[in-house]
Amino acid sequence: MGDSSAFPGFHSQYSYDRDYARPLFRVASFSSERGGDEHGHEHSPRGRGGAMARTASFKVTAAPSRLSQAMSKLSMKKLQQAVDERSVEDEEMELMKEKYTKLLLGEDMSGGGKGVCTAVAISNAITNLYATVFGTCHRLQSLPPEKRSMWNREMDCLLSICEYIVEFAPTVQARPDGSTHDVMATSPRSDILMNLPALEKLETMLLGILDSFDKAEFWYADQRKQSFSETKKPSFKRNEDKWWLPEPCVPESGLSDALHRELQHKRDQASQIHKMAMEINNAILSEMQIPSSYIETLPKTGKVGTGDVIYRYMSSGDQFSPDHLLDFLNLSSEHEALEIADRVEAAMYVWRRKASMTHVVTKWENVTELNADGDKNLILASRARSLLLCLKQRFPGLSQTTLDTSKIHYNKDIGQAILESYSRVLESLAYSIVSWIDDVLLADENAKQGNSTRIQKQVFSQVSPQR
Repeated sequence: MGDSSAFPGFHSQYSYDRDYARPLFRVASFSSERGGDEHGHEHSPRGRGGAMARTASFKVTAAPSRLSQAMSKLSMKKLQQAVDERSVEDEEMELMKEKYTKLLLGEDMSGGGKGVCTAVAISNAITNLYATVFGTCHRLQSLPPEKRSMWNREMDCLLSICEYIVEFAPTVQARPDGSTHDVMATSPRSDILMNLPALEKLETMLLGILDSFDKAEFWYADQRKQSFSETKKPSFKRNEDKWWLPEPCVPESGLSDALHRELQHKRDQASQIHKMAMEINNAILSEMQIPSSYIETLPKTGKVGTGDVIYRYMSSGDQFSPDHLLDFLNLSSEHEALEIADRVEAAMYVWRRKASMTHVVTKWENVTELNADGDKNLILASRARSLLLCLKQRFPGLSQTTLDTSKIHYNKDIGQAILESYSRVLESLAYSIVSWIDDVLLADENAKQGNSTRIQKQVFSQVSPQR
């Protein structure tokens, strides 16, 4: 028969796909050649395929000898570097695959769909990335190149999600004939358009501050590596709760005036960045919805939430000063401050709920103390809010309150999750830089005091008569 389909394994040029199928006679010949090898007999190759097979086998056997003679040490070194770079890229790619797998699965590796939502997964990813990169950094110095590369690469991937979070707005589009028609155009969401470039700018400034101290006059000594026989008194005394951190060391005469001024300038700059990041974070958290699980745990009255002492001070008199109240409470630790913040915040929302029953308020930030109406709930809620802000300013390293943690956990808005976590880690980094600069300035002050004391003793010994 003339039909080519009568032969098994042979197809016409229109139905045969050489990428996904192989004719059966090629499979048979391949099997017979392998079978001949197994039995120790050599089959004479047929046609062009056999000649190519002999040529390939000859090249494989002959190439190593010629390659070993011709390749120089320099080429071998370049080849090894290329292999090492390729292996590093493969490892980084595998790590990225693993992280994005956890992100897509919602941190539920069973694949049963019991993980957290995407917003919480992205928020956790940014927080964990910050802990990985900056968790072991306790000095005023630039990041190592591998950590800087990891931070830039993964943050670019996580922040690129914001490019696809858009909102539609009606616009007028002109046609070629001169007529116009209304269309819906996309633009970045307003909160992302306003806050994301600002946060990226703050990040660049913070990393620039760290890079500016690469060649400084001070250095660090790891107290954990010092032996007990060392009797040299350090010029810097750290708090007992941070004994494991490296201590800054300065020359005996102290730092130069130029470096001292630079440190003070960088400290003020980092402090301003911390305030800006904290404001952005508070604004994003205020826009998040309050979970119903938190509302169910609110006390019945604000007095029960704050306690008798705080409630009596907040409700008495027309003038209220949160600074005087905090001075009276005399909070000694961040744990006590966080407990007061949780109680005051819970009472604030109790008073807001009671005030909303009698007042229709569109936005709470537009409400001030309504002395004219005489609504006590509105006045107490406003004072509680000012007390809470003052408390966070006094304790800049304060942990998240119960309400903030609950909002982040139950939030489903991906854009808000990215902005909140991004601003939170920048706030933490700025606070750390301020504390590191304070440690160096304190060591410089102690060194200069000790140097002046030594000079006075030398002068006194030279002036005093010898007996």
